[in-house]
Amino acid sequence: MFGSSIYLRDRPAFTGGSPQAVYEELWQRGRKGRLRTRAFLAAATLVLCGLLVNAVFGVVMAVVVAAADTLVHWRIYSASRVWRLGLRGEQRMNRFLRYTLERRGHRVLHARTVPEHGIADALVVGPGGVWLVHNEAWSPGAEVSQHGGRLFIDGRTQSKLVAGLTARAEAAAAAISRAAGTPVTVTPVLAVHGGKLARTPFTADGIVFAPPLKLIRWMRRNPTADRSAEEIEAITRAAVRALPVGSHGSAHAAA
Repeated sequence: MFGSSIYLRDRPAFTGGSPQAVYEELWQRGRKGRLRTRAFLAAATLVLCGLLVNAVFGVVMAVVVAAADTLVHWRIYSASRVWRLGLRGEQRMNRFLRYTLERRGHRVLHARTVPEHGIADALVVGPGGVWLVHNEAWSPGAEVSQHGGRLFIDGRTQSKLVAGLTARAEAAAAAISRAAGTPVTVTPVLAVHGGKLARTPFTADGIVFAPPLKLIRWMRRNPTADRSAEEIEAITRAAVRALPVGSHGSAHAAA
């Protein structure tokens, strides 16, 4: 089980089930294998460290190895949770924003309608600029990468996703600028829930991609403006006027 993927495509035994259901079934079926591997690793560590140092050290290291293996598999399973539930990750990202940026003077507007361009999952207004946050959940086996400055998912370009997000950010910027009476730049970013990312954050097609917490850290460390508290409040009020509250279901379907 160690080093292998439990996400298997086109397996006849699971034909008819959703990918999420197949993944869950495979995970449960692999439980005994994971436990056997964990026991083997712990036993091997116990013997090796016991012979090289002493029995107590062997026991301690065996416990550490077993705990580390448990943690690795738990993180794999946890990272796929949003995708397994058929979600896109908005609620998860909103929680992260609430306990990080919102506590540091940023204002966050959730599920705002950008006229003719669908829903903005979140609009973050802070001292360092304005960001339009989009969420996407991909399967645990999906390779999310960039090549030549372009986004690829499992080797395929994502022109529609990229063009839609870029246009949404530009339209949001134009609407907020009109309402605020001053130019406002909105930077599109994408929170990746699940998938396999070789290196993060990375920029593709002018958009930054990263898991939620790394994306939030990137937003804090890469300002595009220098706004005062009064300016943040004014831009937030303009965004509230320009971008009405929307419904995720209808807007994303339309987009």
